[in-house]
This record gives sequence, structure tokens and C-alpha cells, in this order.
Amino acid sequence: MSFPIDRPRRLRRTEALRGLVRETRLSAAGFIYPMFVCPGNKVRKEVSSMPGIYQQSADQIVEECREVEALGIPGVILFGLPEKKDARGATSLAVDGVVQKAIEAIRKAKLNLLVITDVCLCEYTDHGHCGVIENGEIVNDATLEILAEQALSHARAGADVVAPSDMMDGRVGAIRAELDAHKFENIPIISYAAKYCSGFYGPFREAAESAPKFGDRRSYQMDPANSREAMKEVELDLEEGVDVIMVKPALPYLDIIRGVRDRFDIPVAAYNVSGEFSMVKAAAQNHWIEEKRVVLEILTGIQRAGAQIILTYHAKDAARWLRS
Repeated sequence: MSFPIDRPRRLRRTEALRGLVRETRLSAAGFIYPMFVCPGNKVRKEVSSMPGIYQQSADQIVEECREVEALGIPGVILFGLPEKKDARGATSLAVDGVVQKAIEAIRKAKLNLLVITDVCLCEYTDHGHCGVIENGEIVNDATLEILAEQALSHARAGADVVAPSDMMDGRVGAIRAELDAHKFENIPIISYAAKYCSGFYGPFREAAESAPKFGDRRSYQMDPANSREAMKEVELDLEEGVDVIMVKPALPYLDIIRGVRDRFDIPVAAYNVSGEFSMVKAAAQNHWIEEKRVVLEILTGIQRAGAQIILTYHAKDAARWLRS
């Protein structure tokens, strides 16, 4: 019997051939680097569960942003660690808040970076939940007012994009209305539209000091078993005027990323979250895996699933490796 005419290995024979026919081309141009801003000056404290990731004061944030810019990464997303917390997250609205000061410092440094801000209450509330609590329940509509004010304060400080991560119903519409009413109609919104109640957030809660003091977030973040519900969440955010849709986490929800990409004509982002990052780091430190190879394979998989924007703590390393 003659051998089949098709020999797929022909195009795998050399790196030049493999590169020529490669279907997914990973690039640092699609990365966003998450950063944690804390009070003070010259503060740079490594997060114990996230090697190479730091809580930093605004002056140190600027220095790392210079490195991010030099690596060709187009933007950062800022998470705030306030000096004081209260039941309603009031410090998130302050003109001199940690995120607001960091935005202004980056702007003053004239860095060519997109500055995206996380809009949520969990880092700012003394109870650690993403919304206002009344009678022991996380309430939706009262939370929207604070989120909208927070987004407006970020825009006034100079943010390019705001990204609500709270999973309250109607938050995109409330934020859009507030921004538009104050002449910030050109500020885009990236919504964490399909944000699951995941076990992969553990290291982030150390980094952002945002672990809930009681209960969990199952009443507002999505059930990991649901996929059709994610499409509904995306549809609702589209109706409210969202500009970019995000899926979080990335790796356990590649099917959701693909579903959003196939169904909706809108830019899709995915968050390669802290637990995903820390597992790779731990395995690499124990010499169980080859870090560079695994990281690039993970990020390629996320992009192949349909995410053109990837928020990842691996961004700086990956950008260097892609240059080499």
C-alpha cells in the first residue's frame, strides 16, 4: 500500500517552517501587567505567594512601569491597598487615594502606557467583600453608586480605562452613565463580565489584602459549573455599553473564552490569575517544569482560545522570552 500523500510532518521539520505556518502568534502587544499600589514612599514588599510580584508605593510603581514600557507591554492595571478601610470603601474615592496618586505619578513620568484601573470595593472595605453590606447581605444597588464614583475618580486622575470587577448587576450601565455625565464619554470600560467564584484567587487576596472576613463571594461571583450564564452576563454588559469583555480566571475557563469569542463581536480579554501564576512558579522552583516553555504554552493557549488581551503576572518574563 502506498504511503499517504499528506505528510503533516513536512511543515514541522525546522523552526523556520514551524514559524512560517504557525496559527497563533503570541505577542507582548496583547499583555497587560497587574500591579499593587500601597501607601508610602520607597516601599517595595514582595508578595510571599507570588515570587517577583510586589506591593509598591507610587514612586516604585513608576520605576517598574518604565521597565514595562521598555519591554513593549502596552499597559498596566492598578489595584489599590489603602491606608485605612471602612465598611463602604470610602477611601477608594479620595482624590489622594493610592490608585489616584499612582495614576498621577505615571502621567507625570510621561510614560507611553495605558493605565487601567480595577474598580471594586474589596480592597477598601474592612469586611473584604466587593459590595456594601446591609443586614448581613451584600446589597447590589447601593454598591453601584460607590463603584460609579470610584470609576469617575480614576478618570479624573488620568486613567485611560476602568475595569469593574465586582460582579454587581448593572455596574457597567451605572459607571457609563456617571462617566458620560462628567464628560468622560471617551473612557472605555473593560468589564469582568464572566468572573467565576474560583479557588485560583488565593495569592491575589494576599497581594491585595482583600480576603473576605466572613462568608464567601458565591452570591455575586459566578458558579464554576455554569457556561450559558456567562453568555447572559456578557449580553447584559453589552446592552449597558461595555467596550471590552473579560473572562476570569483563564485556564479553567478556556471554553468560556472561546464561547464569547465565537458569539460576540467585541474585544475579549482573559485574566491569567494569581493562582495560575503561583502554581507555575512553585513547580518551576522545584525543577518540575521548564518555566519559559510552560508559561509561553499557557499564554498561547489562552490566546488560541480567543483572548486577544491577556492580563498576566508573567507579562514581563514572557515579553523578554518572546524577544529572545
